[in-house]
Amino acid sequence: MSSWTRWHGPAMARLWGFCWLVVGFWRAALACPTSCKCSASRIWCSDPSPGIVAFPRLEPNSADPENITEIYIANQKRLEIINEDDVEAYAGLKNLTIVDSGLKFVAHKAFLKNSNLQYINFTRNKLMSLSRKHFRHLDLSELILVGNPFTCSCDIMWIKTLQETKSSPETQDLYCLNENSKNIPLANLQIPNCGLPSANLAAPNLTVEEGKSITLSCSVAGDPVPNLYWDVGNLVSKHMNETSHTQGSLRITNISSDDSGKQISCVAENLVGEDQDSVNLTVHFAPTITFLESPTSDHHWCIPFTVKGNPKPALQWFYNGAILNESKYICTKIHVTNHTEYHGCLQLDNPTHMNNGDYKLVAKNEYGKDEKQISAHFMGWPGIDDGANPNYPDVIYEDYGTAANDIGDTTNRSNEIPSTDVADKSGREHLSVYAVVVIASVVGFCLLVMLFLLKLARHSKFGMKGFVLFHKIPLDG
Repeated sequence: MSSWTRWHGPAMARLWGFCWLVVGFWRAALACPTSCKCSASRIWCSDPSPGIVAFPRLEPNSADPENITEIYIANQKRLEIINEDDVEAYAGLKNLTIVDSGLKFVAHKAFLKNSNLQYINFTRNKLMSLSRKHFRHLDLSELILVGNPFTCSCDIMWIKTLQETKSSPETQDLYCLNENSKNIPLANLQIPNCGLPSANLAAPNLTVEEGKSITLSCSVAGDPVPNLYWDVGNLVSKHMNETSHTQGSLRITNISSDDSGKQISCVAENLVGEDQDSVNLTVHFAPTITFLESPTSDHHWCIPFTVKGNPKPALQWFYNGAILNESKYICTKIHVTNHTEYHGCLQLDNPTHMNNGDYKLVAKNEYGKDEKQISAHFMGWPGIDDGANPNYPDVIYEDYGTAANDIGDTTNRSNEIPSTDVADKSGREHLSVYAVVVIASVVGFCLLVMLFLLKLARHSKFGMKGFVLFHKIPLDG
């Protein structure tokens, strides 16, 4: 019984955990290809006997291949091909090394689904040619190809171009075999009619009004003759392209304001590399107030808003129907600008009940305007419960105005309408009230002290008169 108790607690749990760990390693070992070793994130195959004849794949029901980040293969003379579907399961793969092996061919789409690849090392294999299409979509930090018997041709000129344009000062010592089977440095390779292409985008004025249409034209040139395609990114507007040999056009219709600032590129690509010509699209549109909320309190009171518009809209605030004149106590602040979108607030410094009311924002540019209104309540009226007072005295608002405020100048005070700074006025009124209260308190306190002293003197046996007589009595000894 004591033995069962000893193994029925935490000790038993540890035993089961150890067993599962052993089973896990055993299953991983069974799933790993022959001549290879596997862990949760790495596969390495370096044993030449019996060796592998195909790219290593994990068996079904094994560890998730997406967790594999590194594959290392060495001394595998019978491994000659990487097929299109050999590597696609390893979506998380970052480092691929195949060295001192028999690799001769890599399929064009072999790494199509391996966008995380950063490092590839194909040192000392049997590669005679290698296309840039394998790697064009990858952001590689290193591609090592030393020790391969490349054939001197236009197909490998992209490797020379890549070496010439690398920011790293370290270059690889690469060679290729010419028609005379002579090894020549790749850096000295010259192939007639084999160079980088060029792209020329003939764009009209790309400042266009929302809802309009526009057509872009592009021409490409190069030898070998390049392919032409358009890179429009995440363009929202409807678009279609037509391509004929080295000429192409892109038609964009019903242009959306959401596409303002986006880049459009015409790309020319051939065996050696690619070139592109780009333009930025500017869309003009009327303002829209997409957000206007009731005031919130932080360091200052703020009526938050968001306005979209291009060109930059002018902003104007109204208070209970009258133009609001901005001052150091009430002013517009733009906190974030995102191309054609402006996030800010109407900032109020210590507002009182005299600032309660309706605030309307008007945004305007040459293409139109938009307006929105909210009701703001900052403080209850003196002597009344803290709630909205619907009967605002008209005299408070008769001269409370402001001129239009351009977003670029958030403290524009150049308005001919005189400013009545209500916050300043209310502050002075409160100061006067406090002064009167303090003076009245001091006077009252002094009166109380005098009354107390008079009362004390009246009841004292050593009054003023007795005190004087007492001192006039002569001393006779």
